[in-house]
Amino acid sequence: MNRTRFLRNMLGLGLFSTLGCRVDNGKAASTDDLTSSEADKLREELIAAWHRSESMTMTNVKQMPSEFFIFKYTDEAMTFSEQWRHCVIYTCGQLAARLGIVNPYENVKLPVQMSKEDVIKELENMYLFVRRSIKELSEEKLFSECEFAGKTIPVWRLFYAMENHIIHHRGQCVVYLRLNGVVPKGFYGW
Repeated sequence: MNRTRFLRNMLGLGLFSTLGCRVDNGKAASTDDLTSSEADKLREELIAAWHRSESMTMTNVKQMPSEFFIFKYTDEAMTFSEQWRHCVIYTCGQLAARLGIVNPYENVKLPVQMSKEDVIKELENMYLFVRRSIKELSEEKLFSECEFAGKTIPVWRLFYAMENHIIHHRGQCVVYLRLNGVVPKGFYGW
């Protein structure tokens, strides 16, 4: 197995050929060489990843009994509800600012503590916003670069960075479940 195929399989991304690691006639391809079908494949992959993220997030959120949405393990920590509120505001804000699109929460002030039903509703709105953003971005914007965490990254990678942020908070919320006697559902799979 060659290195590129190994890395593709290990990362589960399959993006190396799509995003500049492809070699044509002995030279690396640039993003200028990308075709619409490659952009479509990338969009499909991103949308599938965000559908899976939503499924895992909703499994986590729905397991927590309503009365524990105000639970936090120390005074300094966010409550279970605040963890998810933060994910919604941060994800939408980061994407809107870096992509030059309208932030659905720009003029909305979510309460610090939200009910289970409200958290679920806002998470559904966030995931819909992310998927719609992926679908509506031009190819040029999708493959353009933006600043994030002190580095310059391709815009498509920003979507993975935002999902990584959600994974971090989802992991914290698994601990919140356990601290309240809820056994989290096992490995979700990808």
